[in-house]
Amino acid sequence: MSSLSNKSVLLGVSGGIAAYKSPDLVRRLREAGAEVRVAMSANAAQFITPLTLQAVSGRPVHHALLDQAAESGMGHIELARWADVVLVAPASANFLSGLAHGAASDLLTTVCLATTAPIVVAPAMNQQMWSNTATRDNIQLLSRRDITICGPATGDQACGETGPGRMQDPHELLAAVAAVFTTGGLAGNKVVITAGPTWEAIDPVRAITNHSSGKMGYAIAQAVAESGAEVVLVSGPTALAAPHGMRRVDVVSAREMYQAVMDEIDDTDVFIGVAAVADYRPSRNGLQKIKKHAERLTVELVKNPDILATVAALPNGPYTVGFSAETEALEQHAREKLMSKGADLIAANEVGFNKGFGVDDNALLLLDRSGSMTLPRMRKSRLARALVDEIIRRYAEHSGQDPRQAHRH
Repeated sequence: MSSLSNKSVLLGVSGGIAAYKSPDLVRRLREAGAEVRVAMSANAAQFITPLTLQAVSGRPVHHALLDQAAESGMGHIELARWADVVLVAPASANFLSGLAHGAASDLLTTVCLATTAPIVVAPAMNQQMWSNTATRDNIQLLSRRDITICGPATGDQACGETGPGRMQDPHELLAAVAAVFTTGGLAGNKVVITAGPTWEAIDPVRAITNHSSGKMGYAIAQAVAESGAEVVLVSGPTALAAPHGMRRVDVVSAREMYQAVMDEIDDTDVFIGVAAVADYRPSRNGLQKIKKHAERLTVELVKNPDILATVAALPNGPYTVGFSAETEALEQHAREKLMSKGADLIAANEVGFNKGFGVDDNALLLLDRSGSMTLPRMRKSRLARALVDEIIRRYAEHSGQDPRQAHRH
């Protein structure tokens, strides 16, 4: 289940005997690469202790609606923003009723109301409760709201009855959560993505570089891979592990990145230039370390090749997305870049203290020739998926057909 790598899964546990399966579910989610936090209802603590779930998740268990340890005491908002997906297992009849009718009576229902992340529920209850018209109406209402319903399974129940109402097994729920992130929107297409900084050597130990960590580019690469595309990630020097399901090409300098992109671009359908590429490089790279003798040192710089503009200018080239990192006049400079580079779409963000580089969240301003829109601040993993959803939609409009049918120019 590599598609859960680096995902933030909030596991909600409501009251029911099926809560005994929750520790195994937490273990499986973590083995699949997810970071897991647990939120419990008060009734859930009657079936399984918070200490057990804390031990298997490695994180404190949340149960209070107003958490004094959280910023401003609003732990439910922090959890709602943190989650990439909310999985409630077991989901009792009482919890499903509250969720269907917008209740915010405890931490778990309030988080579900406050989050924009996908919600997956695993019903677990007596077979007669599951068959009750009220429960069936609640399930239909939740399904219309795009909440994923997993199960229930049919079999022997703790109450001694037999029928539908058993919570699905952890391995089945694991597959359901992984499926949330697998869209298929770019299946059959090749996407080349650049990420990270470049390193322009001055001598064997010094260089011109920047603060890019590669986090945004790698998150986008993973989101594109989850969309079903063939992904080539051209990466500058980073400390990040390569996401699963793609081919990674490691480079150091801007010229190496340019050549790696050009080697791949002929059969590429979408190009996303996220890397912070150095605009200039030293005209000469000394073979020996420069010694500190003179009071001043002059380094002559020459322009690096412009990867984004070159790709955008190719005849029958790919749909081209560029990034614009700005410290001021964000929209003005981003629109100038859109026009001067000839890109199809520019994703612009502010950089500076605690913005853009190295942090775990970000916001983007998207600009094309028809207008602009904002993707609000969120975790980079979620922001990447929101951006890729926009790219899929715009690429389909650009090519005039379903992106899965637009393979190869």
